[in-house]
Amino acid sequence: MSQILIIGYGNPLRGDDGLGWHAARLLAERIRRDDVEIVTCHQLTPELAEDVSQADLVIFIDAACVGQPGVLRFDDVQPDARANVDFTHHFDAPALLACAQVLYGTCPRAVLCSVAAESFDLTEDLSGVVQAALPALVQRVLTLIA
Repeated sequence: MSQILIIGYGNPLRGDDGLGWHAARLLAERIRRDDVEIVTCHQLTPELAEDVSQADLVIFIDAACVGQPGVLRFDDVQPDARANVDFTHHFDAPALLACAQVLYGTCPRAVLCSVAAESFDLTEDLSGVVQAALPALVQRVLTLIA
């Protein structure tokens, strides 16, 4: 059976940075499959490498710091052992995939789903433009795992 891991990450108290959490909640309400696991976290950490190594597909969901606010992107992610691995906020999806590959000998297909943020203000609410992009992001993820 194929295993799909969805990781929504960011700071849910910093406006659009909480996109991953909002998307994960909506996906959890819509997906009722044993082969899909949805997790949320504030940032990617090496501790996720084992779960990543056991998946066939990993979908990362995060707000983008660059780009026109509200623009949705889906990008394939490849492991990058040269990535900045200082085990802080800069530990990113390519570094996590490389970590899974080195530690567990396997690396799944991975996709980064992002929406360019408009605001990282202290609030639990998404900006209007990111909130408007959220249904399209959720639908694209549902199509990706179908």
